[in-house]
Amino acid sequence: MPRRSPTLVHALNNPCGIVRSVGVLGDSWSFLIVREALFGAGTFAQFRDRLGIASDVLSARLATLVEHGVLEKAPYREPGQRIREAYRLTAAGEDLKVVMVAMQQWGEAHIPLTPGSRVRAVTVSEGERVHAALLTADERSVSNAEVAFVRSGAIDDVP
Repeated sequence: MPRRSPTLVHALNNPCGIVRSVGVLGDSWSFLIVREALFGAGTFAQFRDRLGIASDVLSARLATLVEHGVLEKAPYREPGQRIREAYRLTAAGEDLKVVMVAMQQWGEAHIPLTPGSRVRAVTVSEGERVHAALLTADERSVSNAEVAFVRSGAIDDVP
């Protein structure tokens, strides 16, 4: 097993929101599960079949996403079957839409494959394509060059 960094071992208690986010969403499967939930997947079988993910890995990732409030469980029953649990996005999970749109934009710009995307984020009402942007508190759009990451407070041990 690979050695985990001290930063990630204590990720959920780290003062940096990026590190805490990585502590919950730090693997590709978690993002793909969220993507499939955005497409409407909700059952274990739907996630497994759409992603081709091993059941034990899927179970672990779903448990983590539920534990940290990205997904919630909801009982359902198919005719003639026992009650099972489905998964649906919480408000926190829905808030990941902006992250997913930003990841898609970055991938299309920097890892182009072919013209046209098979996945598009669009408005529900008009089907208009949306994009992620950097905004100030008063909703003014700013460029990447106008943004810097800085450490704040007296935190000496934040990586």
